[in-house]
Amino acid sequence: WHGKLKSKWSNSHADRKLHFLEKDVFPVFGQAPINSITAQDLLTLLNRIQARGAIDIGHRVKGICGEVFRYGIHTGRCDRDPSQDIKGVLIPKRNKHMATITTPKEVGELLRAIDGYAGDIATKCALKLTPYVMLRPGELRHAEWAEIDFEKKQLRIPAEKMKMKRIHIVPLAEQAIAILRQIQPVTGQGKYVFPSVRSRDRAMSENTITAALRRMGFTKEEMTAHGFRGMASTLLHENGFKSDVIEAQLAHAQRNKVKAAYNHAEYLSERAEMMNWWADYLDELRSSKP
Repeated sequence: WHGKLKSKWSNSHADRKLHFLEKDVFPVFGQAPINSITAQDLLTLLNRIQARGAIDIGHRVKGICGEVFRYGIHTGRCDRDPSQDIKGVLIPKRNKHMATITTPKEVGELLRAIDGYAGDIATKCALKLTPYVMLRPGELRHAEWAEIDFEKKQLRIPAEKMKMKRIHIVPLAEQAIAILRQIQPVTGQGKYVFPSVRSRDRAMSENTITAALRRMGFTKEEMTAHGFRGMASTLLHENGFKSDVIEAQLAHAQRNKVKAAYNHAEYLSERAEMMNWWADYLDELRSSKP
């Protein structure tokens, strides 16, 4: 199946699918004959994945397993695809899927590609900062120097600029501070951290980061500007961080109305600790041998 996948998709895309199987499926089903796996067996596995906060990964694994079962039917190894029996049973995806990279090896490759980007300095710094702050692309583009507190190591975004209309605090790791210090002599006299190339009074174009990713060779099926958030969410969940803390840092809507009543400092100390760990982890992935 993996060999056939590589003939249809890029090696990286095929390997990304194999990664999900190696992490979650093989440890459970690796020694079982494919025709012995039932819909209940598969549902138990997928519920376990979603229970750790990896909602979208559960759906992705279900889809990949379906591909394997259908390949098994085609090659005479099994008679049916049990993933079809559990349609609509999983926790729904939170948002429309945005293409992203989530395997540690490929994240390292992405970060090294960003380091080698040879375009405009403001674009390069925006690209470099994006993985560290977990913001929506529009929130990063409209970041202002007046919103950055270098002493407290925080970016404080006013409520009116946030999707959820609540003030949002982004703890800044030393790596993020260093990137801001790098761009400060270039744009620090203006309003926006990342202004438009045409006018310093306007924020960077919404297509700038995406265009830079395409120039580096990443297709729309592989990575998007919004995909850095999914990358962080997936890897932080996989590394054991609490879902509530991750969701607070992503500034997602809180389903629980009691929890939603918390102020903008919700989980701030835990988020700061998580963001520092995340920055160090990204640096490890960047420096790992290809």
